Amino acid sequence: MSAITKCRSLPTSTWRHLGFPGFLRHESAASPSPPPPPSLLDLHEVEKVLTDVKAGDVRVIPVGGRSGGWTDFMVVASGRSAWHVRNIAQALVHKVKQKQKGSERLQLPSVEGVKGGNWIVIDSGTVIVHALEEKARSYYNLEGLWMKEMSPEEPDQKK
Repeated sequence: MSAITKCRSLPTSTWRHLGFPGFLRHESAASPSPPPPPSLLDLHEVEKVLTDVKAGDVRVIPVGGRSGGWTDFMVVASGRSAWHVRNIAQALVHKVKQKQKGSERLQLPSVEGVKGGNWIVIDSGTVIVHALEEKARSYYNLEGLWMKEMSPEEPDQKK
């Protein structure tokens, strides 16, 4: 028990030297929060890739103020088949890799749903892309959900 006490009583500079700059609570509270990670793809790049792979019915929904800061745009696109939906996701990831070519470390977007292929979500930072098969898109109606949330609520009218 005394070894732990001695270890925690090391000066702050020693903790920093060991690679734990935010280990002490008072130090982490005083340090500024790190900047948000840069966007892997911007909206223009996403639209270009979706056009190149012939994604259908591409809709851009601005969600910047309503999302709590986790994204600026949500893009919904259709694929003709599960293969086409996977190809859309693969093309977006490939574009990110091309953009970062030559850098020491690649930062790839988060991709979910590749195994099923009916609905794949690609999170590239400020733009989140939902690639859905046409049947899945009409069933889930993502645009309708977000558009209802964005429109002002109508007051109840009494008859």
